[in-house]
Formats: sequence, structure tokens, C-alpha cells
Amino acid sequence: MPLNESELTFVRNFIREQAAIVLEPEKSYLIEARLQPLARRAGFSSLGELVATLRTKRHTELQRKVIEAMTTNETSWFRDRHPFEALKNLVIPSLMEKRAKQKALTFWCAASSSGQEPYSVLMVISEHFPQLLKSWKFRFIATDISHEMLRRTRDGTYSQIEINRGLPAPLLVRYFEKKGLYWQVKEELRKRIELRELNLAGTWPALPPIDVIFMRNVLIYFDVETKKQILAKVRRVMRPDGCFFLGGAETTVHLDDSFERIPAAKTGCYRLK
Repeated sequence: MPLNESELTFVRNFIREQAAIVLEPEKSYLIEARLQPLARRAGFSSLGELVATLRTKRHTELQRKVIEAMTTNETSWFRDRHPFEALKNLVIPSLMEKRAKQKALTFWCAASSSGQEPYSVLMVISEHFPQLLKSWKFRFIATDISHEMLRRTRDGTYSQIEINRGLPAPLLVRYFEKKGLYWQVKEELRKRIELRELNLAGTWPALPPIDVIFMRNVLIYFDVETKKQILAKVRRVMRPDGCFFLGGAETTVHLDDSFERIPAAKTGCYRLK
């Protein structure tokens, strides 16, 4: 039986309170589509029973699973291409020149999903700047709100269909091992990632000063006030001369005038003014 309007409103409000994700009424179909499989796995006889249990606020594990189910995890290898070109041709060379004495760089992928983006960045670094991995103090932090997505990133195992979404064949040969019907990222890259759970709309744990931040295609799901709060927190953890990548449909304009777009990057790459 479909959820009634009261139940849909409760779920929309719950997701907004817990994860600051805005689900407009016209997106109600997504609620049922994404919670139906969860309801079946959890043994509920209906979506209404799941929502009734959620209302009690006593089942923190169910709350977590509902939030994860409603989080969009659309991703692919080298998604949109241009940010990775900017990273290779502009951002990393510039930062390596500035950090030549310290020989230290820290990257943060702030919505890592199932791992394609952080591993894409690491492949760029391994291919074009191997010295960062060999002789520099290099840290790579990846965070996500979803336990399951963090588990998948840690495991680094992907189906052939997932591999086909943007991964060049030479990189598949160099950085992956065949595991039955799946492909797994080699340990040399997997061990480079520090994984942490982080809700961008919540309280952030302590983070080191960051040189390069990837926060692509996630701000679009938040309301204006939450976007402003997140950008303010980005300013506090980003090094003064660091770089901040947003998705192609995202911007800091009219949200935080402390940032300016880097024209030479030809993509959503920002720095502090």
C-alpha cells in the first residue's frame, strides 16, 4: 500500500532534519522507490509499518538505513573529465611548487560515494605525480554519510558494468585485479585512503588543513542556508592557497563571497580570495 500524505511528509521532514537533504513533494515517488527494498529486507509487511517504527525514534539502526537509502550515490570514473584535467595540468603542479620545502599535501574527497571519485584522483596522482606517493607526506581522506558506501570504497570492488562507466582500459590493467566476476582496486591504492563517516550538514570531526577538496555534485541537494553553513566550514579547513572543486551545476556565487572561481581551470574549481 502506498504511503499517505502524512507519512510522506514525516519522511521528508526526517530526511531534512537528519541529513539536510531537501525532497520536494513532487519527488515523493523516490521515497517509496528507495524505501520499498529496505522495508522488505528489514521484514516489514508494508512501507507504512516501516514509517510507524521510524516515528518511535527508538531504532537508530533503522534511522541510519533510511538516510542511506535516500542518499543519492550516482557516480562514475573521472566524472565530467575537466576537474581531473585541471588537477593534472594546473592544481597539483602549482601546489607542488608552493610546497616544495614542506613536501606535504592533503586531499579530501567529501562525498566519496562508492569510491570511484577518490580512486580516480589517486590514479591521476599515481600516473603523473608518483613522487607524491613515494617521497612526500601525502594524505588522502575520503568521507561519506553512508556506512555502506564507505565499506564499498574500502573494499574497492566493482562489477563490469561499473568498470565500464568511464574507466580507461590502460588504467584498469594497471590498478585493478580480477576477482571472479568483479574487479578490485590494487592494495597500493586502497591503503592510501583514510575513510571517515561524515555528515556534511552536521558537526564535522577534526580535519587537518586541506590543500585540495572535492565536494562535487552534493551541494545541489541542500537548501540555501545549509549550503552557506557548509561553505563556511570549508573555509575553516581549507588552506589559504588551496583549491576547492564543486560540480558543474554548483557555485559559490550568492552563497559565500570569500571564494572566487579559477578561470584557467575551465571547471568548477575555486580558491579563497
